[in-house]
Amino acid sequence: MTRHESEDVEERSSPRAPVIYEVVRRHGEEEMVRPAVSLWWSGFAAGLSISFSLLAQALLTEHVPDAPWRPLVTSFGYSVGFLMVVLARQQLFTENTITIVLPLMARFGWRTVGRLVRVWGIVLAANLVGTLFAATFCTVTPVIDQDLRDAMLEISRHMMENDWPQMFFKGIASGFLIATMVWLIPSSGGSQFLVITLMTWLIALGEFTHIVAGSAEAFLLMLHGELEVWRMLTGFMLPVLLGNVVGGTVLFALIAYAQVMKELDY
Repeated sequence: MTRHESEDVEERSSPRAPVIYEVVRRHGEEEMVRPAVSLWWSGFAAGLSISFSLLAQALLTEHVPDAPWRPLVTSFGYSVGFLMVVLARQQLFTENTITIVLPLMARFGWRTVGRLVRVWGIVLAANLVGTLFAATFCTVTPVIDQDLRDAMLEISRHMMENDWPQMFFKGIASGFLIATMVWLIPSSGGSQFLVITLMTWLIALGEFTHIVAGSAEAFLLMLHGELEVWRMLTGFMLPVLLGNVVGGTVLFALIAYAQVMKELDY
């Protein structure tokens, strides 16, 4: 094989698992040392952006005929907010269930644990404040018409039909898919758009639960007097948060580390 052919093989080869692991781990370490104010405003922006998933779904629901295949189309609306968040490099809590966990697995220490808790706490709070702001904006201003608001509320009501176990186990599936998306992006080249769209479309089509995107729906129902605060906290946020963490961290991050731990230099 000539030198040119060897270089061509190298260029066409997909990155090895340890390489992908290292890319994600280094990204996590960078996030751990970012100033709190940077994490906050990036997380707040992500909360605003992710709210467009509900809006886009409602818009498609309004304009797509009521047919058995309609969810196949309307579910693409769910991808809009995630595309805005990921491509803009905004802080989303469920992405951090894998990115900042990998550095902890590589070098366990209480200082790293403290940094992980710091990032999780700031980003999750900022995400939820962002979705609450977006839901309030859609409720108290004439930015959307009544028909569109009704479509958004109907989507939100459907999500809240899940009981506690459904919220939790669907949250596991969602957390796993988001972690998969994060793992695939470093090797996706110019196909990031497709990777993000496919993974999040599956979440919407499977009616899996996501703590941040779903909070926009829960807050909207709460502001319209259809959901009590205690039920939102105990019936939605707690089980979905736990499910997302289990899916993204306990399952995917542990598996990702286990498959490369004997190939790492540290």
